[in-house]
Amino acid sequence: MKIAIAILNWNGQNLLEKFLPSVVNYSKQSDIYVIDNASTDNSINYLKTHFPNVKIIALDKNYGFAGGYNKGLRKIEADIYALINSDIEVTPNWLDPVLKTFKTEPDTVVVQPKIKDYKNKSMFEYAGAAGGFLDFFGYPYCDGRQLFKIEKDQGQYQKEKNIFWASGACFFIRKNTFNTHNGFDESFFAHQEEIDLCWRIQHTKKQIKYIPQSEVYHLGGGSLKYKNPFKTYLNFRNNLSMLLKNLPVLLLFPVIFTRLILDGIAGLVFLTQGKPKHTWAIIKAHFSFYKKIPKNWKKRPAKPLNKYYKKLSIFIK
Repeated sequence: MKIAIAILNWNGQNLLEKFLPSVVNYSKQSDIYVIDNASTDNSINYLKTHFPNVKIIALDKNYGFAGGYNKGLRKIEADIYALINSDIEVTPNWLDPVLKTFKTEPDTVVVQPKIKDYKNKSMFEYAGAAGGFLDFFGYPYCDGRQLFKIEKDQGQYQKEKNIFWASGACFFIRKNTFNTHNGFDESFFAHQEEIDLCWRIQHTKKQIKYIPQSEVYHLGGGSLKYKNPFKTYLNFRNNLSMLLKNLPVLLLFPVIFTRLILDGIAGLVFLTQGKPKHTWAIIKAHFSFYKKIPKNWKKRPAKPLNKYYKKLSIFIK
């Protein structure tokens, strides 16, 4: 079973300098690729000089997370793709438990390792933690992280389990599965495209698993800072688009209508916090969502999955 590691890069030379050595040192059984989204820094020259064995796929412009991976992975031959952020530090033998799962469980098509905080390695990390789920209103959350509350890793999530979505920070997927589902939805550009892909995979009843025996550390916010209004825009727009594409038809109106109200409340909260750019980002996200309704409606599956949430709401956990 051939595995290829694909790291998406955009002006991230500083991150490659810091994190790529661990990937190279602990991934001897894998080919390593950097898919470059038309960086304007010295990333490509740095790779050629310091990591000549790392293969470079240079794209002609910045296609974002979704488009960058879609276009780059078409040029990679492997059975398993390991998509990892450029700000991920891996650990010895991180690949072995994942490869064992893919070899012994043919219905498992996506895997996420345990993702912990690079800055505080005893804690889980926001983007993925111990595996992702959705609540009734379509808000993503993780075991190990609800809203902004992060848990300390005390062995409470040390069992393999099925999850609803795997984090794009460190995302293993069978090539055939990725191609069958046409990869990530490029209209998302970045943020929540991996959740959307996992939801589309869930409609087929295939399995997505969390494997805690594989462990990585994530810096977070490497390419787009958490306080950036563009991140707010993408998260709000893409989440609504994902709901329209995947919700059972009877829940479409009540869930999305409720979410629009909750988004409005979030916008007011941003105003009271003195963050009007984030309020405006939510407004723009809504208008973009309305504009895309006809196209997203056509992307709905013939038989949507009826059960998509783990708990009624993350607010009552």
